[in-house]
Amino acid sequence: MTPLPQPVPQGDYIPARRHGGMIHTSGMTPRRNGVLLAQGPVRADVPIETYRDAVELACGNALAAAQGLLAPGEVLAGVLSLTVYVAAEPGFTAHSKLADFASAVLRRALGEAGIGARAAVGVATLPGNAPVEIQLIAFV
Repeated sequence: MTPLPQPVPQGDYIPARRHGGMIHTSGMTPRRNGVLLAQGPVRADVPIETYRDAVELACGNALAAAQGLLAPGEVLAGVLSLTVYVAAEPGFTAHSKLADFASAVLRRALGEAGIGARAAVGVATLPGNAPVEIQLIAFV
């Protein structure tokens, strides 16, 4: 798999931390080169597909952060847990469908091992007014 560019931290944290064979990522938003490419809450009156690119980018950033801690020759063996935070406006109830976009990214990258436990959580706001934030726990 081609290494993805490392996400740029937006504060006093690191993109991911490894302990043994476990890698925990920080929450990742849909940023490229530190620039947030999607903003605002996820709206109930907008087709869910509208948010696919933002979710895929945020998930790709989390995957890149995890891959950035691999030693030469190592690969991610799988995902233990995926948490998708959704800045949802009142009335939005398709959190799980939105999280499916992230699961699809991980399945494409890692096969069935990319699918682990998952939570899709609605929140009032996210950093920078991002619509979604994604955190992974992966293993080597």
